[in-house]
Amino acid sequence: MSLYSCTFNPNVQGRGSDYMQGVWDEEPLAYRDSLLQYTSHHFKFSCDSFYVTLKTEAKTNYYPDSCFNGGKWAEYAKGVYLVSNDTLYLAGTFTKANYKQKLHGCYRIGQYLPTFLIKSTSPGEIELQSLQQHLPVTLKLKEKINCNPQPL
Repeated sequence: MSLYSCTFNPNVQGRGSDYMQGVWDEEPLAYRDSLLQYTSHHFKFSCDSFYVTLKTEAKTNYYPDSCFNGGKWAEYAKGVYLVSNDTLYLAGTFTKANYKQKLHGCYRIGQYLPTFLIKSTSPGEIELQSLQQHLPVTLKLKEKINCNPQPL
């Protein structure tokens, strides 16, 4: 006879993927000026958490005039990520610039759920393919971070 027992998950964040740990900037696409809208990514991966700044340049206005800001604006999101095989899953929410909850305002609110195919990794560079926008995303490492899991 064997006894099974349940255990709770630890109250400490996960470690994430070692090669993702750090601050990353997207290298701009050579043809970005020919797109109607282009968004660049600035990521910080720390343990299993991510923080992202999305800087958008647009030639067409999809927002109220008070939000369009001459076609240039920034959005922010935070959450957790998971690397599974060749895919990067991000599960988060849009936030204010200070990464506090955003309930209303210009641009997107609610969930931030992009998925990227990991095309290649090398020291200091990660090549991704956005599965929503089908655009390549080349991230360059700006600062390495060592994961130090924090209590939840």
